[in-house]
Amino acid sequence: MESTTKAAAAKGTVMRTLLKLPKPVIRRLAGKPIVVDGKTLNPEMQLVLNLAKLEGPPLETLPVTSDRKQIVSGSKLVGGSLPIGAVTDRTIDGPAGKLNLRFYTPKGMRGAAPALFFVHGGGWIYGDLESHDATCRFLAEEAQVRVIAVDYRLAPEAPFPAAFDDTWAAYKWIVDNAQGIGVDIARLAVGGDSAGGNLAAIIAQQAVRENFHAPTFQLLIYPATDFVIEHPSRTTFAEGFYLSKAFMDLANENYLLGDEVLDDPRLSPLRNDVKGVAPAYLVTAGFDPLLDEGKAYADKLRAAGVPVEYVCEEGLIHSFANMVSLGSAAPKAMRRAAAALARGLS
Repeated sequence: MESTTKAAAAKGTVMRTLLKLPKPVIRRLAGKPIVVDGKTLNPEMQLVLNLAKLEGPPLETLPVTSDRKQIVSGSKLVGGSLPIGAVTDRTIDGPAGKLNLRFYTPKGMRGAAPALFFVHGGGWIYGDLESHDATCRFLAEEAQVRVIAVDYRLAPEAPFPAAFDDTWAAYKWIVDNAQGIGVDIARLAVGGDSAGGNLAAIIAQQAVRENFHAPTFQLLIYPATDFVIEHPSRTTFAEGFYLSKAFMDLANENYLLGDEVLDDPRLSPLRNDVKGVAPAYLVTAGFDPLLDEGKAYADKLRAAGVPVEYVCEEGLIHSFANMVSLGSAAPKAMRRAAAALARGLS
């Protein structure tokens, strides 16, 4: 384990060093520009993809349960370790046993403060508190909010709706215990990336459906919003841009037990009534299979009268939220997201 950690740290150092080179040098190292639908892939992203090809076989070709450590290693490689005021872990009772939460407190923060309940991505089959540790540290310090992350159950061991059940239980616990954990209940946001964005959006909807205390704001980072229709971007960016259609198919096969759950309101945010849900900042990546369904959800929110700020980071790829210590493009995109979060909770 120690050797794996050291290897990941060394690779991360090399990658971060390369991406600090002058932009013309990065452009040459990345190779010929890649243009799709009039958008040019950011050369930093192109170089990251080139380096990733040297790491080994695609994730979808490896056993799910035995490959989770590689996800954490890869996340640390591009995320690094960012300074923060305090990081503490806590265990609460969940629907099927204990649930682990992690609390991120910015430097100098005291008393009741705005907070983000963050749900990690990973296709409902990967990810944990470690895989998105850098992302949570970054958002906490940049937005000056407390961040609370949850380690929900993963498929195939715990298929749908286990992930939702855990995240919903954690959200309700935060609301019920806000005073004791330093959370200003009037300034509580939900957010997440990819599968986590899916779960965060569903939490915002579920709060309205159950007439429970609703979040003040949503931070949705390239969320997966539709299990019913395969949107065009899933084909346009099916392979070659980190997240692949093959991986998404694998994730869906492990997360869902059958098509009979496709109408379940806890699955596809885009298929549900969104009237009355919290305002949102929704950001997509221009070279991402989830691009179209993310934009479609922003459009649906807007049509329902929900205040929404939609941004497409045109040159970026899926998982840029994990690249907070890598180059300049991804950190800039995440600073925009953090600024939106701060505004939404001000």
